[in-house]
Parts: sequence; structure tokens; C-alpha cells
Amino acid sequence: MGVLEAKEVTYHYTEGKPVLNQVSLSFEKGKLYVILGPSGCGKTTLLSLLGGLDVPDGGEILFEGKELKEIGLERYRHEHVSFVFQNYNLIDYMTPEENVALTTREDPLPTLLSLGLTQEEVRRNVLKLSGGQQQRVAIARALASQAPVILADEPTGNLDEATAQEITGILKSAAKQYHRCVIVVTHSNEVAKEADAVITLKNGMALL
Repeated sequence: MGVLEAKEVTYHYTEGKPVLNQVSLSFEKGKLYVILGPSGCGKTTLLSLLGGLDVPDGGEILFEGKELKEIGLERYRHEHVSFVFQNYNLIDYMTPEENVALTTREDPLPTLLSLGLTQEEVRRNVLKLSGGQQQRVAIARALASQAPVILADEPTGNLDEATAQEITGILKSAAKQYHRCVIVVTHSNEVAKEADAVITLKNGMALL
């Protein structure tokens, strides 16, 4: 059994053809998953359902064998899942250290330093950091939260190719070194090459 499962999940934007049609998937800790597909195919919708931000029209999302509604969507989002977004979603008047401290009682410094930020950078306002550095802070925040599931929506979309490769490596390391289940939505075939499993969404179906 995976740590996170979708069982015959169906979702409609409007009446008519479903954007997701009885999608069944299983995700394990220690692996990096990539979800690919054309715009409008339901990639971000699937990520939102897996993250408890939305609920399916049919089927179930299970975490450790329990349906999310049984756990409670708010509790699930708070305790079991963490998000990394394309636009970083950091609190812009804070430093990296302060941003990460919001998600953990532990010292945030070791996690930030392990992701390549310097002692000086972690105490600088996040708006004074590059995009790649800000994305490192967002990933550090996800890791420090101890959530077993990390969901990343186009995490390399705003980054140059070299930085995107570094961020992809960090996400893969998060799966392997920290034994997290990391699920990434992307358009990038380069990111997909690093995945343990690639899921392609097409015509409402999920193809492995």
C-alpha cells in the first residue's frame, strides 16, 4: 500500500466530460513522481485533490489507508502534506530563516544550509534572493515541516535551465535522503528524466 492513493477519482470542471475519469494511482515514500500532460489536462487539479485542497466528484483520496474526509482536510493539510509552488509563496517581509521557522519547532538553519544557502543569505530578506534561492527556501520549508508528502506545482517553471536542474536534484534528494513522497507537476521532460515514475494525463486518464 502506498502512503497516498487515488482510487477511481473523477473530477469535472463543468457538466460534461470529466477532466479526470476514474484515475487510480498509488504513491510511495522515498520516490519522486512526475505528472506530465498538456495544459488543461488536469495536472494541477490532481495535485489539489492529492493535497486536500479540493475534493473529487467521485472516488477517494487515501492517506495511509484513510480517506481524507475521515482524517479531516484541514488536519491533513496541516500535518501530512506540504506544498512547493512555482511562485515560491514565501512571506516576503521575512528572511528564509523566519519563513522556515513557521513550519517547525526545530532550528531551521541546518535544513537551509544543506540546500545550499549561506549563513548570510538565510538572514537576508527573501525578496533580495534569486529565484533559485527562493525556491530552495520553499523546499526547506516543506522539508522542515516533516510532512511525509511534498506536492510541487511547476517548481522549476520560473527558473533558468541550470537552476532548474539543481532544484530537480534537490527534490529527488528530498525523496531519497529524507524518505518523503515527492509528487511534481511539470511541463519539463528534463524534470521527468529524474523521476522514479512518470504519470501522463491524457483525455482524463492517467498513464504510467
